[in-house]
Amino acid sequence: MTTTIAPHQIDKIVWNHHHDPFEVLGCHLLEESDNGKPKKWAIRTYQPNAQTVSVIFPDSRTEIPMQSVHNPHFFECVVEAPEIANYQLRIQEGEHERVIYDPYAFRSPKLTDLDIHLFAEGNHHRIYEKLGAHPTEVDGVKGVYFAVWAPNARNVSLLGDFNYWDGRKHQMRRTGNGVWELFIPDIGVGEHYKYEIKNNDGHIYEKSDPYGFQQEVRPKTASIVTDLDAYTWQDQDWMEQRRHTDTLTKAISVYEVHLGSWLHASSSEPAQLPNGDTEPVVIVSDYKPGARFLTYRELADKLIPYVKELGFTHIELMPIAEHPFDGSWGYQVTGYFAATSRYGSPQDFMYFIDQCHQNGIGVLVDWVPGHFPKDGHGLAFFDGTHLYEHADPRKGEHKEWGTLVFNYSRNEVRNFLVANALFWFDKYHIDGIRVDAVASMLYLDYCRKDGEWVTNQYGGRENIEAADFLRQVNHLIFGYYPGTLSIAEESTDWPMVSWPTYVGGLGFNLKWNMGWMHDMLDYFSMDPWFRQFHQNNVTFSIWYHHSENFMLALSHDEVVHGKSPLIGKMPGDEWQKFANVRCLLTYMYAHPGKKTLFMSMEFGQWSEWNVWGDLEWHLLQFGPHQNLKQLVSDLNTLYRNEPALYSQDFGQEGFEWVDCSDNRHSVVSFIRRAKDSEEFIVTICNFTPQPHSHYRIGVPEMGFYTELFNSDARQYGGSNMGNLGGKWTDEWSYHGRPYSLDLCLPPLGVLVLKLDRQKTAAALQPSAGE
Repeated sequence: MTTTIAPHQIDKIVWNHHHDPFEVLGCHLLEESDNGKPKKWAIRTYQPNAQTVSVIFPDSRTEIPMQSVHNPHFFECVVEAPEIANYQLRIQEGEHERVIYDPYAFRSPKLTDLDIHLFAEGNHHRIYEKLGAHPTEVDGVKGVYFAVWAPNARNVSLLGDFNYWDGRKHQMRRTGNGVWELFIPDIGVGEHYKYEIKNNDGHIYEKSDPYGFQQEVRPKTASIVTDLDAYTWQDQDWMEQRRHTDTLTKAISVYEVHLGSWLHASSSEPAQLPNGDTEPVVIVSDYKPGARFLTYRELADKLIPYVKELGFTHIELMPIAEHPFDGSWGYQVTGYFAATSRYGSPQDFMYFIDQCHQNGIGVLVDWVPGHFPKDGHGLAFFDGTHLYEHADPRKGEHKEWGTLVFNYSRNEVRNFLVANALFWFDKYHIDGIRVDAVASMLYLDYCRKDGEWVTNQYGGRENIEAADFLRQVNHLIFGYYPGTLSIAEESTDWPMVSWPTYVGGLGFNLKWNMGWMHDMLDYFSMDPWFRQFHQNNVTFSIWYHHSENFMLALSHDEVVHGKSPLIGKMPGDEWQKFANVRCLLTYMYAHPGKKTLFMSMEFGQWSEWNVWGDLEWHLLQFGPHQNLKQLVSDLNTLYRNEPALYSQDFGQEGFEWVDCSDNRHSVVSFIRRAKDSEEFIVTICNFTPQPHSHYRIGVPEMGFYTELFNSDARQYGGSNMGNLGGKWTDEWSYHGRPYSLDLCLPPLGVLVLKLDRQKTAAALQPSAGE
């Protein structure tokens, strides 16, 4: 048979060299109709394993055999018909026969010129709805549309179960700005796939989908087609209320969780499945035989009630995006748009968040836009070039971490990250992000020696592109999703991190106060006798607390890699260790700033955190650990109930010292004031084991001051020294205030007092007959 196309074009298809296989394959008009005669069409297909192929026209119930031309697996036939649509191919491969729709008969691209334009300039905020894998329908035929950005690739193919992982069968078409696309009919949700990418030298890279919504469980690395719109949310009231909330004037206390090590289940226990299936889902850590991870749905049943009992307002999840190694915290991300499959499906994760919202708990997710790993299936050297990372290792590599740095100056890379941040709010209804390692993004010389980094265009060390990227992300988050949080883990003195972008800030609304964390942990690790010489550790944070919107965090970073758990850092015998932790936590809740506490700190775990094991839940059978847990629960209750402790966290008017200079006794006292209210809280901290039976502090108003909280109370395992429920003021001016209180300060204890205006007014009311 004489072919209707040049042999060298066929060779390009056979050797998988063609940038647009639609030019060769599919249906092509050969001759227009003349005087009412039918049009003449050529239909071509390349089927590497086929012996015979024929074309089926379902509407007319006709079938036409195709002939192999130039190559035994390249088939063609010529058809006369007015129009041709939705034909099928009958393919005989050995003893196996299959009937399929021809992918190359569907020419309508999902990406429009506007999509390409916005993506090229870095402003397509929902690009994840176009790139990636999307179940859809084209010309009445259901299938999956695939699109991937690989501008420097010679050609790109799809690999999957649907084509036996043969890159010759589904070669993609290059469109504008280096995006490759293909619609494959008759496949759907659950298909596993990758991209086969060839560079100009013919080297092949098999890559997971950068925009894929789900990946296989490690050690497998394929992406999985999924439909994120299949879940029905029940959190409309929460979402509407959030939209009208001024978050920074509310109580925020966060329970930081690594889902894979909070609690495990036995691999012999069936996992909870949404469809009622009783078959066990065994997701086993190779390093913990006989155990499996809890699913998202099981975590909803166990973790949410626990966090609710403790009284935290939010759960913070260490990176939930897909990552390859169970033993990590998840900060080396390989699937930025994929919730990790370790714990279940995307819909299962949606259920977890939905249940959090229905129980009044917000969800924060750690986000990692600063670096990514070198794993072969990930973003590294994606299209055979340094696409997502800088080519220059002085800018593109974190040698200390063994990771690569995003190239924020490339519009499409910036768009990838911007859209990724928005994606988690859009599709998963999260309430905020905590951005990891912001300092590493902002400074070009971060963890680099002289000669291992390059300056910016002005000769400085600041990464201007990264700062602009962060401003863009935060501006868009609060524009699209008011009432949410964007928290920076930033450890330097970069100015205005939590200031709005319109005044030149980076646009976060909270910043971890790393200085406070290190000062306080250093202070509490000292023998109490030496604390008198380090009063500045306690007081210094107030000098700058109003310069940013700070969050006080006792995080995972402080209890790993030989740093010891929180209780292990404390000096003294066991009683003093627990008393020190109670003292620190109570001071933390009284200090200006929102709060974050890493899991296990709430009950005093003795061992350093172990990613392979559970938290030491058995400790809760012992009184001191039960008592500490109760203290944390009561602190959260106190915190939420007293606006003075949270409504003015970031202004100077919300805090004033009573006395910060009594370093001889290592005692500080201060007042917290509520916003738009006359209410205030007085806190007195004794950071030594020496109690004081008559310790006087000045207060601004006369009356009865109720002892709202005493960290040394009996129910917390303390010595139960206190003030019998409260104290009346004396008309004795002290600390520059007209009245004062004569207090009993417990050892290693913190008192929280509040003026009882009702009791005071009743006591001052003249009695009848006077």
